[in-house]
Amino acid sequence: MGKRKRAPNHPGGILKRLYLAPMKITGSDLSKQIGVSKKTISNLVNERSSITPDMALRLSRAFNTTPDLWLNLQKKYDLWQAGHKSMDWQRIAPFPEREIAAALPHSDL
Repeated sequence: MGKRKRAPNHPGGILKRLYLAPMKITGSDLSKQIGVSKKTISNLVNERSSITPDMALRLSRAFNTTPDLWLNLQKKYDLWQAGHKSMDWQRIAPFPEREIAAALPHSDL
């Protein structure tokens, strides 16, 4: 896990600050444009819901970006949150690398 001290921005906040606000697009406008409910947009921009693959496709189409942009923002946010919510995962001992490498078919490497 990275050494980042501060949580990454929620993708809904990024959507709100970097796309909707500068373009003067309302949640209602966006909901109509991409075919989802106003509540769905409200939950997203108020950081109460996550970017799903379906939402990533819709946003990428509306804003001429890629679905990967939106999904990567969500992934970074989720991993940081999970890594800082509980430290149980740090107590897991990894399997020896050579055992892992021996178990994998060479075509998967």
